[in-house]
Amino acid sequence: MKQLQRSRSQALLLALSLLGAGIASYLTSVHYENIPLVCSESGLINCAQVLSSPYAVIPGTYLPITLPGLGWCLISAALAIASFFATTVLWQSRIRIAQFAWALAGLLVVLYLVYVEIVRLHTICAWCTALHALILLLFLITLVELHALPSASALNAETELKESENMSALPRSK
Repeated sequence: MKQLQRSRSQALLLALSLLGAGIASYLTSVHYENIPLVCSESGLINCAQVLSSPYAVIPGTYLPITLPGLGWCLISAALAIASFFATTVLWQSRIRIAQFAWALAGLLVVLYLVYVEIVRLHTICAWCTALHALILLLFLITLVELHALPSASALNAETELKESENMSALPRSK
């Protein structure tokens, strides 16, 4: 039952990561292809103002900030996919720790970007906010998953069992 619940949470992490990649791809294409922006262009929600600000590109470049966002989402998706193939509790734990650390890094960037939108630009991009909300949700899910990890003693017991199985499989000299 627990395995099924973890598979569901990993499937949810994968789906949210892919949705985020879709949003980041759309915003990247808006930057490069001059695709019409489907968003309000006046008032508090003004995607055009946010996406045309100096904060919308990586400092010192012309690359949109959405490219690292796209990369972040794709790595998050890759970690979720890797969790489906992790065969031992030890590897599942390592992947979940990596997912949490990755989500925490993403959340810290989101906090900075929200600060920029509210304090510096005095306007919000709805698409950016949707991606920020997805990253917050990914962080919360990984936090719950991290909390549900087996204890270190259980991981050590599994490692010792695997090592003893490997030792017994070795050919013995006479």
